[in-house]
Amino acid sequence: MFEALKQRLAGKASAAAPLVALHMAGRPQWTPRNYAALAREGFAANVIGYRCVRMVAEAAASIPLMVFADGAEVSDHPVKALIARPNDGQSGREFFESLYGFLLVAGNAYAEAVLIDGAPRELYVLRPDRMKIVPSRQGWPEAFDYSVNGTHVRLARQQVLHVKLFNPLDDFYGQSPLEAAQRALDTHNAAAAWNKSMLDNAARPSGALVFTGGDGQLTQEQFDRLKRELDANYQGAANAGRPMVLEGGLDWKEMGYSPREMDFIAAKDGAAREVALAFGVPPMLLGIPGDNTFANYAEANRTFWRQTVVPLTGRVLEALAHWLAPHFGAVSIVPDLDQVEALAADRDGLWARLEKAGFLSDDEKREAVGYGPKVA
Repeated sequence: MFEALKQRLAGKASAAAPLVALHMAGRPQWTPRNYAALAREGFAANVIGYRCVRMVAEAAASIPLMVFADGAEVSDHPVKALIARPNDGQSGREFFESLYGFLLVAGNAYAEAVLIDGAPRELYVLRPDRMKIVPSRQGWPEAFDYSVNGTHVRLARQQVLHVKLFNPLDDFYGQSPLEAAQRALDTHNAAAAWNKSMLDNAARPSGALVFTGGDGQLTQEQFDRLKRELDANYQGAANAGRPMVLEGGLDWKEMGYSPREMDFIAAKDGAAREVALAFGVPPMLLGIPGDNTFANYAEANRTFWRQTVVPLTGRVLEALAHWLAPHFGAVSIVPDLDQVEALAADRDGLWARLEKAGFLSDDEKREAVGYGPKVA
């Protein structure tokens, strides 16, 4: 086949010999695996990635927090005041939403403690792409370099809280869910770009203009004029449906696609489900069709909280408490799940089972649900 094509192009084949045109799919172009590209393509330019990050971060930041010291809740503990108002520019909810958001987008989240008289007085979330870990001779992180507009600031290891997601290929930095969902994100974005191009071109496949007059060849001037007229008068959504006026010798040949080739909506929905899977968000909560795993919306919402939000919250709060312990003593920062409306059904079921457990005392029942003993 290729030899016949070469002979044809070289003018050695007869005039009646057919010319075979071969079309091969190009190599896919994937988003680079760096923070800027993933944040731009996976969060800023992709509605599924954006919504997943917002859902998880906002849900985790909305949980009321309790501070325990010596096994008892302390309502006026300085740690509770610090996380309720970390700095003058952010409330506690805004602080944690930023912390969770960076962790989901970058796989790493950093917080800086401003020390006054040897104790943390303010907490700030730092951008992950500006942070660089400085390893010691033994290979452990000993400091952090933070760079902004050419200015570099070295922060001691004790000043910075570094929370990261598991990464099997890196000793210092975590892996973002966007990296695992990279191909699905690119597929989803490409499908959206394809659909937009289809709309710009009257929502139908393009065709071909065949010149049958003379020797079958247009002059360069005729070709340029025809191209300008097509671009100006027949391209774009504003010109959809406009009839084409052809001069002598020009014939329009429609070029269509098979239903299989036009099945971009199914491919886009499949890619959206994979992105949601990487973040632990049930596709039903995002309005993605074709997923019947959950019996109803409420069950999907409980699964989202139990399997995604609560584990992430516990991970970050445990790291935060361990980081603050040298300054405030041993403390525990615990999410108050009794205040989460989405988990009310689970809580009611637990209370009903404990109520029937006659072999437990009242104090043991209270301890089982996270309460202290009755005050005499």
